Parts: sequence; structure tokens; C-alpha cells
Amino acid sequence: MQKENHIIYGVHITDRLEKISRVQSLLTEYGCNIKTRLGLHEVSTKACSANGLLILEMFGDTAQCEQLRDKLTSLEGVEVQQMIFDHD
Repeated sequence: MQKENHIIYGVHITDRLEKISRVQSLLTEYGCNIKTRLGLHEVSTKACSANGLLILEMFGDTAQCEQLRDKLTSLEGVEVQQMIFDHD
């Protein structure tokens, strides 16, 4: 029995406070395809970073996962990198 590949997306968001509402909308739309979500950004007592990084572990139909990746990539100020681990 062949296992599904692990698909991981790293999503870098610049100007996080301006872009996050559209990113969040897409994450909600594809929520059933996101198994794990981890958000990282710099924080101090004086300020919250304008940049952010999301790590997404994807689940389900590969075409759906790729749609999310493509929609995120189409947003100005959002960059997506991917890692795919095959399980033969």
C-alpha cells in the first residue's frame, strides 16, 4: 500500500499586518487540506514584526493543495516554497 506524499509549504509574508486578511481567507477556504499550521514572527515588548512565516503541512488531494499554493503565490508580498517527501 502506497502512502501519500508529505507536502510542506513555507509561506513568507511581508507586510504581514496588511496582507494577513487575504492569506487568512485562503487558509480558511482550504482548511480541510491543512493538517498542521505553524505561524512564526518576531515579537518584542516594543513591536510586532511586519514579516511572518507560516509552515503548512498539507493533506488530501494534491490538486487542491497546489491550488492553495498558487493562490497564495499570486498575492503580492507572499512567497511560497515547498518540500515534497515521497513515500514509495
